[in-house]
Amino acid sequence: MTLWTAAGIAAATNGTASTDFAATGVAFDSREVGPGDLFVALTGESTDGHRFLDQAFAQGAAGALVSRETAHPAVRVDDTFVALEDLARASRARTAAKVIGVTGSVGKTSTKEALFAALDRSPAKAAHRSVKSYNNHTGVPLSLARMPAATDYAVFEMGMNHPGELLHLTTLVRPHVALVTTIALAHAEFFPDEVAIADAKGEIFRGLEPGGIAIVPFDSPHCARLTAAARPHAGRIVTFGLDRGADVHPLEWIAAPSGGTFLTARVRDRELSLTIAQPGDHWVANALAVLAAVDAVGGDLGLAGLALGEMGGLAGRGARRSVRARNGAATVIDESYNANPASMRATLAVLAREPGRHVAILGEMRELGERGPGWHAELAEPILAARVEAAVLVGEAMTPLAEALEGKVDFVHVPDAATALDHALGLIAPGDAVLVKGSNGVGLSAVVAGLAGGAG
Repeated sequence: MTLWTAAGIAAATNGTASTDFAATGVAFDSREVGPGDLFVALTGESTDGHRFLDQAFAQGAAGALVSRETAHPAVRVDDTFVALEDLARASRARTAAKVIGVTGSVGKTSTKEALFAALDRSPAKAAHRSVKSYNNHTGVPLSLARMPAATDYAVFEMGMNHPGELLHLTTLVRPHVALVTTIALAHAEFFPDEVAIADAKGEIFRGLEPGGIAIVPFDSPHCARLTAAARPHAGRIVTFGLDRGADVHPLEWIAAPSGGTFLTARVRDRELSLTIAQPGDHWVANALAVLAAVDAVGGDLGLAGLALGEMGGLAGRGARRSVRARNGAATVIDESYNANPASMRATLAVLAREPGRHVAILGEMRELGERGPGWHAELAEPILAARVEAAVLVGEAMTPLAEALEGKVDFVHVPDAATALDHALGLIAPGDAVLVKGSNGVGLSAVVAGLAGGAG
């Protein structure tokens, strides 16, 4: 199905088409270009997409968005990044979809994926979402440009690590519903305190469409601040959380035998019983946020409940893998994509509920600034509460934690992911529950892949 024609791209970007072509997708990473894609040749500080035009067309690109002459079918513009944003705006302008914007310090990708699964469950509706963690200044316009015109529901994740970034992204997305998941100490290197992070996340409400709905975490200490930020821009404000004072809250929840949670929730004037496939109280909160957003766009809550009951963990964000361990098998909980103090505590609480010996392979938490050493040391308490018997600590920033755990837990402190894998392969035994978590830059996804290749 055609997503963009050359004429449509030229009109959206004020560019000039060299010839007619039709694109069925959009990509700016030449490694991801597939048949029928429009390749956007972005120019950055370290690379230039124009160098990869031949590669993109060899992989099946239908056309390109360029700022230089090329023999390939293309639309030429003055600046390809500006043109990508123009294409995003044109995509947003042509759709009648109900649009949801999701941000937060913790849980935004998981919540975005769960929302998409909930809204895409209806056979009569077409849903779209940003893939992976495409939530920054290039990922958001790319995700918008990829949205088919006939979409019914669209879910876009928006991230930031500096004040003002989210304001720009939300004016591109123009959500009908703006959802903040959790405020926590992420990217703290760039903010003086958590209040400043809450203010930066609250920028999402400034892009709301007239009469739009703001969804705010009731349990957050910043609930009142977020509500105040939303009030000038939202037609209605909805809260969600574990406390019964929230508009969307649990009436009861208990652990399910499968490891997830049985939940009965109140969503405004309705009660809904469902099973959440993913374990942990943080997933109860995520599910409540999903139900609030589905209700806000008029989606089917029953289908949303079914989707939450079937949703598996995402790679790097809770996916579980059975790996070979000597003459048996161990369970690896893959949380390797990212880490901050709040998400570390939440996933260690999940580990605490697992059967078997508890093993933690933990990478340093980055972008925490001068307060980082203290936050690393404070992880000792949830590690001990999770009854971790063996640990591998990865990265120099883990030194304060290593000092705090001395004599309390059997651990090794290693410099990098490759060394961590070497230790883990000899450490893991049958029946172990192994949590792998750290900031993405530590590279613990390689540890997960190595363990899947066979421990022992």
